[in-house]
Amino acid sequence: MSNDFNEATAETGNFIKCKDCGANLKYLPGTPYLNCEYCGVKNEIESNKELEIIENDYETFLSDKASKEVKQEISTVKCSNCAASTTLPPNVTSSNCPYCDTPLVIKDASTSTIIKPSYLLPFKINNKEATQIFESWVSGLWFAPSKLKQYAQQSSEKLKGMYMPYWTYDTNTISNYAGMRGDHYYITETYTDSQGKTQTRQVRRTRWSSASGTVYNEFDDVLIIASRSLPESLVNDLEPWDLKDLAAYNDKFLSGFITESYQTDLKTGFDKAKLKMRPVIESRVRQDIGGDEQQINSLNSEYNDITFKHILLPLWISSYKYNDKVYRFLINARTGEAQGERPYSAIKIVLFIATILLMSGAVFYFLVKN
Repeated sequence: MSNDFNEATAETGNFIKCKDCGANLKYLPGTPYLNCEYCGVKNEIESNKELEIIENDYETFLSDKASKEVKQEISTVKCSNCAASTTLPPNVTSSNCPYCDTPLVIKDASTSTIIKPSYLLPFKINNKEATQIFESWVSGLWFAPSKLKQYAQQSSEKLKGMYMPYWTYDTNTISNYAGMRGDHYYITETYTDSQGKTQTRQVRRTRWSSASGTVYNEFDDVLIIASRSLPESLVNDLEPWDLKDLAAYNDKFLSGFITESYQTDLKTGFDKAKLKMRPVIESRVRQDIGGDEQQINSLNSEYNDITFKHILLPLWISSYKYNDKVYRFLINARTGEAQGERPYSAIKIVLFIATILLMSGAVFYFLVKN
């Protein structure tokens, strides 16, 4: 095993320097090591294999614990195009926004203090693997512009490793409801058909009755992204995440990657969590009402024993412009799940339609002639 950190490395800001050659060490995805790309030195990141996940009490935090919480000072640059706030290493003098590819004005960076994350999932998929996933995704797109496929061939340089901020919430809910239960029954109906004959048929009816009651639900790790830089629908499609493998927050895992600071605060995040929990509660209510159909007229939920934690999750992100519109591609850097926005080539679509029409015309001509 390589030398101890105290002997082989030196921490400088958000970077860890290799004492052998002075280069920046980068976290090596899928391993417990920091790696020097120049001299090959590998340094193991110490971790607690029997990590105990601690949940923070939500109400206590909002009332008086916030001022006592461990915090960190960060430097962020706000994109003039999409307004995303990106955390960049201190020695970076130029960069592009990872969300819309707009050049960032580094001199306009601002410093702020945020709540330090407690846990994270380290990168598991490296840049080479992410590039292959991106190229495979692009190659499967119908009517994709040729420029997009050219872009994909250079994706190893375009893909950026990002740690995205999330909140997780646990809670027990008590939900009181009032509604209606619908039970189906059938009657025999007589009618005259189009030929004047008398016929019978079974017709379904619904008998409605009032229903009310209380249901209980337990929610664990309701996941809410704390960034507004990406479409939530796109990010949510990257789930599920292997949260059981969370590691304690360690700056060393961030080395070589960009970190996004949270823009959605703790209280706003829980409001979003309520919206995410609502369909689950409604489903439980419908089960409780029973019958063949259900109507929910009122539903009031009480949220008890609320706890939370602030975590970082890893993504590979690529943003590209086509006809002045920004498209984004995301990879879950733990599972390889890929989601993206894509442009269409109008020329390719027109040519395809023209080809189909020509082929149809040729077939019709051949059939008529023969």
